[in-house]
Amino acid sequence: MSNEYDVVVVGGGHAGVEAAHAVYRSGLSCALVSFSYETIGQMSCNPAIGGLGKSHLVREVDAMGGIMAQATDMSGIQYRTLNTRKGNSVQALRAQCDRELYKKAIQDTLKLTDIEIIEGEVIDLLSNKESVFGVLLADNTEVRGKKTILTTGTFLNGIMYTGQDKIQGGRVGESAAIPLSRKLYSLNLPMGRLKTGTPARIKMSSLDLGLMEEQKGETPTPWMALSEHPTEHQKQLSCYITRTNKNTHKIIKKNIHLSAMYSGNISGIGPRYCPSIEDKVFKFGGKDSHQIFIEPEGINKDLVYPNGISTSLPKQAQEDFIYSIAGMENSQIEEYGYAVEYDFVDPRSLNPTMETKFFKNLYLAGQINGTTGYEEAAAQGLMAGANAANKIKNKESLILERSEAYIGVLINDLTTHGVTEPYRMFTSRAEHRLMLGQDNAEQRLLIIAKKADLVSEKRINSFEKKENAYNTFLENSIIKRKVKSFIDSSGKKIDLKEKASIETILKRTDISRENIIEISDTGPENLLFLDRAMVEIKYSGYIEKQKREVLKNKKLNLKDIPKNFPYTSISGLSNEVKEKLNKTQPTTVGAASKIEGVTPAAINLLLVYIKKAELETLDA
Repeated sequence: MSNEYDVVVVGGGHAGVEAAHAVYRSGLSCALVSFSYETIGQMSCNPAIGGLGKSHLVREVDAMGGIMAQATDMSGIQYRTLNTRKGNSVQALRAQCDRELYKKAIQDTLKLTDIEIIEGEVIDLLSNKESVFGVLLADNTEVRGKKTILTTGTFLNGIMYTGQDKIQGGRVGESAAIPLSRKLYSLNLPMGRLKTGTPARIKMSSLDLGLMEEQKGETPTPWMALSEHPTEHQKQLSCYITRTNKNTHKIIKKNIHLSAMYSGNISGIGPRYCPSIEDKVFKFGGKDSHQIFIEPEGINKDLVYPNGISTSLPKQAQEDFIYSIAGMENSQIEEYGYAVEYDFVDPRSLNPTMETKFFKNLYLAGQINGTTGYEEAAAQGLMAGANAANKIKNKESLILERSEAYIGVLINDLTTHGVTEPYRMFTSRAEHRLMLGQDNAEQRLLIIAKKADLVSEKRINSFEKKENAYNTFLENSIIKRKVKSFIDSSGKKIDLKEKASIETILKRTDISRENIIEISDTGPENLLFLDRAMVEIKYSGYIEKQKREVLKNKKLNLKDIPKNFPYTSISGLSNEVKEKLNKTQPTTVGAASKIEGVTPAAINLLLVYIKKAELETLDA
């Protein structure tokens, strides 16, 4: 084992493996330090990748050479596209995975690299007052690196709660990173506590699936990766849906004072959009039932993840309320639910490159920055790894704009606004979401990734080949062909006053994919091209409008603010915003917009007053 590396990555979760692999793709040496090799790539919570707002991140990571999407396709046991009744930009692919196969796919991918895996506990940072240059392990081994990336997940001073019982750790059977947490606190970093939770794991063979609603996967089965994927899918399995009931809620209410989250034991804030069953019953008292998704943990695994009943109630209370649910009356519980409380660092202390402002050469990624979710962690890990490598190679920083990627939205939100609860991605967070579909990630990001040495020439060539084929398809008579009539999405025949090209008809809202296939005679080899064309042509007007808005905003962001501008004279600005602007003295409108608490409305007011000042100067 060498003790000198370009980059040292601490943590083998989704953020850590993407960070390490990004460094490897950049051509630099990397050490990945983990408590245990066996747990690298482990899915700590639900066995699924993707979903609303999240598949966009996965596809973007894939477009930049990351490994999450490919690991998903090596282990995916059910694929479903969500939000199919809504516009294409907010549709999202979600894949159930075989938990063991996913972990194996990640580990097998790492084996194909020269990333050095080091088992051990990090207890300290090797540093001086200004910079970090590696880590110290519990056995006193020094692992030195030009850059260090911390991806500690829920392990930073993690405590697991089941009722009144508490155990130090970030995941069942694994220790917490306590010395490292103490080290960070000793540096007087802006830190806090957050929490997350998980439900009991139950034997599938003990469930009466006949009392539940079966939920099959999508056919034909799609792929998560936009690039390479296996030639065949894994065996596809069904999920099932059941619901809590009045009796379930009665049991939970009776025991809620014993829940770690309601007894006062936990101070950390939990994820609002993934609440525990106690939260649901307490906060939504008017609802008689809540949906539970029974998700298989693997092909040959007699275990399910009951998504929707995350809990920190005592074991007996968990048994009582689980036995009250239809189809779960005879449940055999293999592992009880628990809540995890852990330390995080305020992400406003990060630069957009994921490097900390308080130390040079130290980067943070994943749940240590206050996020929740595998996908958010992977995106941060990739960006931290890429930027650490770029810094070493004296290359330009890799910073994605909000208009370029959900990754850009994620990092901008974290570094400018911080978090008051575990942050998860939603499509509603992206103001330019019409431009940021899950299917066009390569078109948006592949060239950017190439400049950052994250993707190979082979990948670029493959992409260009696909783009050329698509452009040929668009120029082909299939799309240019003119028709006199068509069947709309309701089945009604529409007669046109004069012949129109299929390209023109695609802009209509009352046309379906099947109708287009019928009137264009599109062969199966061109269906993917047709789907893309339908989206691009149908939304072209809206997308062009958003592009104009982006250009306008860029120009406004570059607009200079006069020196010593009188912010106190701006009527309508809060005293807090005035104070921050006076203190910071931003030189451009873009710089002002990045100050925490300075809202878009405040920026609009600022622009009005700058314009007014310019006119007054001209009049003088």
